[in-house]
Amino acid sequence: MKRIVNFARRASATFALCAAMAIASPAQTLTTINTFCGTGCPDGLTDPLTVLAQGANGNFYGTAGGGVYGYGAVFEITPAGTLTILHSFCSQGPQNFCPDGADPMAGLVLATNGSFYGTTEAGGAYGYGTVFKMTPKGELTTLYSFCAQSGCTDGANPEAALVQATNGDLYGTTVEGGTGGGGTVFKITPAGTLTTLYGFCAQSGCSDGENPYAGLVQATNGDLYGTTFSGGDGYSGTIFKITLQGALTTLYSFGSYSGADGYLPYGGLVQAANGDLYGTTSQGGAYPGYGTVFKMTPKGEFTPLYSFCTQNECTDGAIPYAGLVLGTDGNLYGTTYYGGVNSTSCDLGYPGCGTVFRITTKGTLTTLYSFCSQPGCADGFYPYEGLMQGTDGSFYGTTLGGNGTIFALNVGLGPFVETVPTSGKVGGKVTILGTDLTGATSVSFNGIPATAFTVNSTSSAITTTVPVGATSGTVQVVTSSGTLSSNVPFRVLP
Repeated sequence: MKRIVNFARRASATFALCAAMAIASPAQTLTTINTFCGTGCPDGLTDPLTVLAQGANGNFYGTAGGGVYGYGAVFEITPAGTLTILHSFCSQGPQNFCPDGADPMAGLVLATNGSFYGTTEAGGAYGYGTVFKMTPKGELTTLYSFCAQSGCTDGANPEAALVQATNGDLYGTTVEGGTGGGGTVFKITPAGTLTTLYGFCAQSGCSDGENPYAGLVQATNGDLYGTTFSGGDGYSGTIFKITLQGALTTLYSFGSYSGADGYLPYGGLVQAANGDLYGTTSQGGAYPGYGTVFKMTPKGEFTPLYSFCTQNECTDGAIPYAGLVLGTDGNLYGTTYYGGVNSTSCDLGYPGCGTVFRITTKGTLTTLYSFCSQPGCADGFYPYEGLMQGTDGSFYGTTLGGNGTIFALNVGLGPFVETVPTSGKVGGKVTILGTDLTGATSVSFNGIPATAFTVNSTSSAITTTVPVGATSGTVQVVTSSGTLSSNVPFRVLP
């Protein structure tokens, strides 16, 4: 399981110095759509360490601890809160290393073939984790078991989600293993052929980085970008880029500002519409040291944007373990594990119960919600993972407090459509996810209409192909309720 680093509460006169950069927000509409009840309950689920993924049927998919055998599970949940366990790991028993996998620590990715792909941190044929494929109905196939090579040079213990690149292959990271023992970057085909692209700690003192807990993001230039939790010149973590073929460049080593730039990044990166990459660190910052938000250009120019806990009792948030998500309004959204206005509600000796925040690409932060705002913390507390924006416009996430919750936060953004994949060639198949696509009359790619399309039975997805003459730009779907636009531009590949 990911290590949660503890921090002593710190009192400092510097709390007020950056308070002007954080804006308090009126209460947003948060709805708890599921509360896990842990062992002794019918589902036995607990601790949802996952960013949810939306399926073509409009439901959400994720992973959690517990399950029938106590080694984690994959679940499906409707927007209304009906939860179904699709697979409980270790179905063949721990005495066999849980050959189907154990302890999933990350969410799923919906691939272009309609199946979900994910990882488990343990289990598999050798006990060091797996990559698996699962259909929306819950049919699971173990594609790869790590540590199949002597010394685990193929990697060990993946704790991050996968990303499907423009070439159709899936890319991910392992925390341990590799030729240097500091973790790996790998690619795996949808059918299960794995190639180790890079082993961290290949350089003296692990200056190339060590222990990538987060997954990767493919930027518009085609390269993959990610973070390592430790290693680098200051041994406080790195930002790196890697080509699809495995050529790695360390772009930045944290600790260059003696901690003011942040250090120990758990979360990954996201690319905004301006082309820059944004992320978080769990520690450090210009003031009391409770984490940061930063940006970086694809070429490696680094800028600290915000230091958390600049307000008394960290009411602006503290210690973001997760990365950010790009909203349809062009702003970035994320969570902090601690902090918020409810400083005495959670009894771990740290400030606050966690927050949801919004931050502009220029660095102005707004605290949108402080957890434990409802009696008995019915809204949950300690959000460990990040958010995803559903096509209804709301943000969905999870908390770890108690046995865990799943929540939806409405911040006033409207519905949209999302393409899977976000790029493709003319004639290539595209699935368009949405909400209430009933009566769709047209689909267009940057103004060029698709010649044919099909709305699925749940009115939550459209299948079509990239039309001849299409160019990169917004995908639009016209329905009886209005015109829906894609959350990111679709890139037409040569």
